[in-house]
Amino acid sequence: MVRIVLRRLSQLSVTLIALMTLVFFWLRSLPGGPVDALLGERATPQTRETLTRALGYDKPIWVQYGRFVENVVTGDFGNSIRTGEPVTAVIGRAFPATVELAIAAIIVAVGLGIPLGYLAARYRGRLLDNATIVVTLIGISIPIFFLGYLLKDWLTQDIHVFPPSGRISTGADNTDVTGFFVLDGLLTRELDASADALWHLVLPALTLATIPLAIIVRITRASVLDVLDEDYIRTADAKGLRDATIRRRHVLRNALLPVVTTIGLQTGALLAGAVLTEKVYNWGGLGTVITDSISGSRDYPVLQALILLAAVVFIVVNLLVDLSYAVIDPRVRVP
Repeated sequence: MVRIVLRRLSQLSVTLIALMTLVFFWLRSLPGGPVDALLGERATPQTRETLTRALGYDKPIWVQYGRFVENVVTGDFGNSIRTGEPVTAVIGRAFPATVELAIAAIIVAVGLGIPLGYLAARYRGRLLDNATIVVTLIGISIPIFFLGYLLKDWLTQDIHVFPPSGRISTGADNTDVTGFFVLDGLLTRELDASADALWHLVLPALTLATIPLAIIVRITRASVLDVLDEDYIRTADAKGLRDATIRRRHVLRNALLPVVTTIGLQTGALLAGAVLTEKVYNWGGLGTVITDSISGSRDYPVLQALILLAAVVFIVVNLLVDLSYAVIDPRVRVP
């Protein structure tokens, strides 16, 4: 297991270095260069020269790259053009909101997707299977922003079941400890605030979970059907093993590898920022930071940090997926 971790970390480190290099040259390929991008309409020959020296862009390219890598390693991404705050503060304030929403969405997607996919495969060709196929096709096809506005209008305006937007009610007595409002309420024993934050979380999580849920159901169904057609399943059935034993030890475990891969990819995508869902529900996470940084302000320091953060998220998630392979299938542990 240790060798697997070290091997994966070395491979993922190369990936991160390659992405850092791409981001470095992307900044220098911007129209007018990064200096003009930072100054915008305020650019004059004098200010351009001053900022070029201040940022070290007058140095040789290898010196600039070395400083860039050093800043990334130390977490120094400069200040936001839009707000003037340190980039780490801007992202650190929004990141817990996105993580909280993404975790809730993936719990819904996995908790419903794997059982539904398995049941659809087990009752192949019957009503449940056909209904699952139709519903998942709708879930994949419907635009997420349209579904968000539809649910918001129906469940918040017409029947007033859920709050329409935000992470917690205005004026709620909550103590912000970690930025995860549901967890903060539990840590500080402010259970009313925790329940209120959880109630605000339900509708955005259901909206965001729609596409991952549909994908997980389809992948689980296809994977289980493949396993059910294997010879060792028929052999286990012929030997008289109980159906529950066959399903648990032979079908589900062998069908989980492609499902785990799908879950990992979907989790990484959700953590990288659910832009449309956050915009619909005014969530205030990384999706909001992305849209604010792109629209008008050209906040390249923030975008640069977000790109690298997304890469790190995918690297960590892929490492966890690889480790889960070794747990699910012992053959993966063989070097």
